[in-house]
Amino acid sequence: MTTLIVCHFVLAACARPLVRRLGSRAFVVLALPPAAATVWAAAQWNTAASGGSVTSSWPWMPAYDVFVDLRLDALGELMVLLAAGVGALVLLYCASYFSDDTPQLPAFAGNLLAFAGAMLALVLADDLISLYVFWELTTLFSFLLIGHSSELKHSRRSALQALTVTTLGGLAMFVGFLILGQAAGTYRISTIVADPPSTGLAVQVAVALILCGALSKSAIWPFSLWLPNAMAAPTPVSAYLHAAAMVKAGVYLVARLAPGFADVPVWRPVVMVLGCATMLLGGWRALRLNDLKLVLAYGTVSQLGFLTVLAGVGNRDAALAAAVMILGHALFKATLFLVTGIVDHAAGTRDLRRLSGVGRTLPHVCAVAVLAAASMAALPPMLGFAAKEAAFDALLHGDSADRWALGVTVAGSALTVAYTLRFVWGAFARKPGVDSTPVHRVGWAFLGPPGLLALCGLVLGPGVGWTYGLLSAYADTFPVPAHPYHLALWHGFGTALLLSAVAVAGGVVLFAGQTTVTRLSRRIAWPTADRVFGRLLLGLERISLEVTGFVQRGSLSVYLATTLLVMLAGQLAVLGVDRPWHGASAPRIWDVPLQGAAAALTCASALLCLTVSRRMKAVVLAGLTGYGTALLFVVQGGPDLALTQFCVETVSMIVFVLVLRRMPVHFQESVSTWRRAVRIPVALAAAATLGVVVWVAAAARTADPAGAAMVEETAHHGLKDVVATILVDLRAWDTMGESAVLAAAAIGVTSLLYLHRRADGSGLREDVPRRTAWSLTAPELTGVLRGDEGAPERSWLAAGATLAPEHRSVVFEVVARLLFHPVLVLSVYLLFCAENVPGGGFVAGLVAGLALITRYLAGGRFELAEAAPLQPGLFTGLGLFLSTGVALLGLAGGTVLHAWTYYGRLPVIGAYHLATPVLFDFGVYLLVLGVVLDIVRALGAKIDRQIERAAAEKAAAAPGPGPEPEAGGAVR
Repeated sequence: MTTLIVCHFVLAACARPLVRRLGSRAFVVLALPPAAATVWAAAQWNTAASGGSVTSSWPWMPAYDVFVDLRLDALGELMVLLAAGVGALVLLYCASYFSDDTPQLPAFAGNLLAFAGAMLALVLADDLISLYVFWELTTLFSFLLIGHSSELKHSRRSALQALTVTTLGGLAMFVGFLILGQAAGTYRISTIVADPPSTGLAVQVAVALILCGALSKSAIWPFSLWLPNAMAAPTPVSAYLHAAAMVKAGVYLVARLAPGFADVPVWRPVVMVLGCATMLLGGWRALRLNDLKLVLAYGTVSQLGFLTVLAGVGNRDAALAAAVMILGHALFKATLFLVTGIVDHAAGTRDLRRLSGVGRTLPHVCAVAVLAAASMAALPPMLGFAAKEAAFDALLHGDSADRWALGVTVAGSALTVAYTLRFVWGAFARKPGVDSTPVHRVGWAFLGPPGLLALCGLVLGPGVGWTYGLLSAYADTFPVPAHPYHLALWHGFGTALLLSAVAVAGGVVLFAGQTTVTRLSRRIAWPTADRVFGRLLLGLERISLEVTGFVQRGSLSVYLATTLLVMLAGQLAVLGVDRPWHGASAPRIWDVPLQGAAAALTCASALLCLTVSRRMKAVVLAGLTGYGTALLFVVQGGPDLALTQFCVETVSMIVFVLVLRRMPVHFQESVSTWRRAVRIPVALAAAATLGVVVWVAAAARTADPAGAAMVEETAHHGLKDVVATILVDLRAWDTMGESAVLAAAAIGVTSLLYLHRRADGSGLREDVPRRTAWSLTAPELTGVLRGDEGAPERSWLAAGATLAPEHRSVVFEVVARLLFHPVLVLSVYLLFCAENVPGGGFVAGLVAGLALITRYLAGGRFELAEAAPLQPGLFTGLGLFLSTGVALLGLAGGTVLHAWTYYGRLPVIGAYHLATPVLFDFGVYLLVLGVVLDIVRALGAKIDRQIERAAAEKAAAAPGPGPEPEAGGAVR
């Protein structure tokens, strides 16, 4: 089974080269997988008919008890024969329907075969989770197939309708699957149906949600709006998806779960009421339409309602009738859709008002259509007649609700006869006053697939007893009555036959008065699917705009206050209801008083931020809170965290200062007194609540700390730095993911500044000759950089002379020159010593970044270009590549630490070892260095350029002193 499913998807992936090489003949090759599935299913007929099953299972997510379980039983046998058999014939039909130059034909072919594979897997799935996965795959492929003509607005809209309705229903169904699986203790469908959980509230909710998904998939009212518009798809799609396969998925799910859940109180009212309503509404709408495909589409909606009623009644005879009706409906409705495609292909139209005399010019096509139409109208000796007789008899001998449904189905059957006659008359009859429609001849290869399906409907009418063994094997999963119904074409004269005659007579009367019926139908017609969908979308858009306008006020303070208030209410509710402090040990306020002093200073700095009006002061106070937190780490004994916090806080403050150059000195937001009176209590309450929550969480801990195990594991490998070992070995994958997020965030932020190109663009010697307000201010200084003799003074920095004298600090230049290389050496030391002392790639990268920041602050952007001539993206990309490669390499040994280690000895340094964690850390080092350099270039050098450009433009716009007058007062 698994092999057959995989073959569908593998060959679907090869559809593009096949179509390019063979043209439309490639569909013959693509029909091989469903044909093989049909042959395989036919070989399993006796096993399924005897009540046995064929199973297959392989673990998907065993930790969550999720397996891809496949099972072929009697119902699965029937659905596989339909999904695969009709699918193979439709693919053969496509070889004649499409021409070699059809646009997007390779994509269509691949999607159609992939849909066949997903449908095959859906009807074989014996696990709720895997069934949902294949369920959504059919939704996805149907979206692509319906929207095949993507250049047409109607096709895109129809595909969106189908996707929206079926996906929303599928999500509801998925929630129901989860609830049902938890209630039953297993997700295996056969086990759940054989031993259903007790009918409680949870099971009732689960059943209601599952029915929501099933009914939306089978276009049952009120979800039926998507199916008629799905006729925008090519006719082979309509014949397969909307007659034999996709729309049957919902009916199949109802039939699959009915033996176990038909007695749930919510089941029968929903299934029977909505099914009966769909049957009547769909049939009534089909009487006034003029497009042959739309007539069949609304007829499909009507008959899906009929199938849903039969599958959901919950007794043995109705289940038997549902099974044979599923078979009959697939045969005659797929045939009629394919015939419609032939008529459209030969005559160039599907409008029954323009078609006339087609039956005489295409007699074989007409004969095939008449056979299928007779089965749809339930006329003997067709299979549809035997199925309708079984349905009437099952409902006739049921309870009062079944007999009420019987009256509805008789009326619905009369509507079926009426729109069947309308279809045959509209497609093939000669109409008074309408010229004969010119058509071209149809080849036998084109007519073969629908002809074979119509022939099956004819043969299986008298031979319906051949299917009894298989179909009764499914029906017998319900309680068997004393006198079970047997499938046969003729059961003698009785009430069921009388009801069939009444339905046929009623249909003939409705067709005879079609003018009056059409006029009446249009007067009492409900809104079209397009109108309903459009109004729903418009209403949703208006509600969204209103809600967005009410919530999204554009105020950061309002958003922050909302977030804090929600957090405050949630945490206080938990503290008040659960009272987690009961039974918990009282936590210590501090280990040493110095911790309290550091915490008090940190809180004081945070509180002072509420009163400042200058941006720079706010940045400094906010930075002090970060330094205070780092001091707490020092006192607590976490040097790694403290070192990292100090470096991060320093880089953050420098970045803030760089940004503040382009912002006003004072905060421009005017805050009224009452707003400040509201903000401060909210902020203090949120902070106090969060502190209490952390304090209570520390006291409520019952499990043993994981630190001891981490220390033991680290010491086992001869290491001392637990934090670094966790980051680069035990949690290397997490660190790699966090590094990727850091790189993506930095690139995204800085790219907002580099709208045209990210490169800083220029080195020192390229930019120096251009004098701006912030660069060289005296021509003699340019000679320093060009190597001319007689330099006015020595420059401590490579680009120190590029700054105007008023922007230079000799002391800072000397300090930067003296500290730069030692700081870089310190960063390398922190990188390689992380196994046994505080350090690591992250901290080392920040320290190296601080060295470059110092060079920039001392000498400007030219100095930064000289100190780091390579682009930041090179460091970021190389670091991410290195850390990712090492992490992937670690898969071979289980962890990165075990992947590779080299021991050696150097003359001066002595013994050393180099392991893959060091390489991983080196990748982090390069990545962090690249991120810091990118930020400094974006917020430093880039803003410098903007300031220089603005100053140069201002200087150029200012009026000059003008030429001096010559002797005699003339101006030259």
